Amino acid sequence: MSRTLPVQKNEYIDVIFEDLTHDGAGVAKVDGYPLFVPNGLPGEKAKIKVLKVNKGYGFGRLIETYEKSPYRVEAPCPIYKECGGCQLQHLSYEGQLKAKEKQVRDVLERIGKLDNVIVHPVLGMNEPWRYRNKAQVPLGEQEGGLIGGFYQQRTHQIINMKECMIQQEKNDEVVQTVIDICSRYGVRAYKEGNHKGDLRHIMARHGLVTGEVMVVLITRTNDLPHKNKIIEEITSRIKGVKSIVQNVNSKKTNVIFGEQTKVLWGEEVIYDFIGDIKFAISARSFYQVNPEQTKVLYEKALEYANLSGEENVIDAYCGIGTISLFLAQRAKKVFGVEIVPEAIEDAKRNAELNGITNAEFAVGEAEVVIPKWYEQGNSADVLVVDPPRKGCDEALLNTIIDMKPKKVVYVSCNPGTLARDLRLLEDGGYKTVEVQPVDMFPQTMHCEAVALLKLK
Repeated sequence: MSRTLPVQKNEYIDVIFEDLTHDGAGVAKVDGYPLFVPNGLPGEKAKIKVLKVNKGYGFGRLIETYEKSPYRVEAPCPIYKECGGCQLQHLSYEGQLKAKEKQVRDVLERIGKLDNVIVHPVLGMNEPWRYRNKAQVPLGEQEGGLIGGFYQQRTHQIINMKECMIQQEKNDEVVQTVIDICSRYGVRAYKEGNHKGDLRHIMARHGLVTGEVMVVLITRTNDLPHKNKIIEEITSRIKGVKSIVQNVNSKKTNVIFGEQTKVLWGEEVIYDFIGDIKFAISARSFYQVNPEQTKVLYEKALEYANLSGEENVIDAYCGIGTISLFLAQRAKKVFGVEIVPEAIEDAKRNAELNGITNAEFAVGEAEVVIPKWYEQGNSADVLVVDPPRKGCDEALLNTIIDMKPKKVVYVSCNPGTLARDLRLLEDGGYKTVEVQPVDMFPQTMHCEAVALLKLK
């Protein structure tokens, strides 16, 4: 097979990078055959070694760069090349925003066949570092003590990490303090191979506005050795801690959370604000990890909805009510639906917390609940969707087309599935007016976007 390909395994060749993949590798083509090479940037001329060839594409390693991109920079993080957490620290922030805008444009044209839609420049951050309000760190052991960090790329080898440049400093402090405390009391790290050990992950949540801290200890067993002493030290050494929670995950799995969660000390939740709306955040709540850009994203969704106060709005995939509560400030009524029961409990609590009485929340699949509402005569003037990465269920898209809300505001965390769903809505009588990408995750290839659609 490999004889018919334009490149051979272990061959050294000169290439020009044309693009970036969805995980930040450079894309070069040899007679139309794509090669994916980590650390390559568009426009660069380089020598690469071919590492692997498949029928339709191959992989390579960057050996030498002859002509560098004007956007290439030195990655500031000392473990960037080993760690799998970021993909784009070697690309300047201006270059990152251009790459993300191109990514959104390309998929809208290629997948959605939408070549006449306004795509605005990406809304980026003034300071694209230290933005994450949640750290989830797997644990390992080194020289008898615990270490924590992200996995090395494409392995389950933990890179010992004292600080992460995209985490809020408070989370780094919390994780390192908890590792130190647990190490001194002889707590053992969980080992995937033999399914032994005590502590699997440490999670830290930090309310940027309130300063409140939650510590979550994810354990293999119900009992945590020296639990009371560990709690006592955490509360005395970490300023702002309001909640210490244990989650028990006894299964042989790489899924982080188990089913059982219990409060060891303090409150069940911590609080934080997005704009002027207050949110209660539990250990397993979905809460956006970049609150500064979340506000930018939701304000754009609100602008596209353009509510006068007379509209009924449906918010599909409403989570803990984050977008719903923003919309409720300007809508007549908001109906939110979400499949996760705990998230709906959080949404109701958050509405109560903010004195919002014109929002109702229902548990269920959006593609089941919304068609039922429609059958019962409940329709919407504006429909907002914020689906997971896999995009909207086709049954929901068909209901939107039947229901005919005047506007659809689509909040997306995956440009590819956004493009696919916009195509289906266009074929069903909607016009995609404009798309605004928002950079929620600087230093990575992930890009969120908000699209405005109007009934033709």
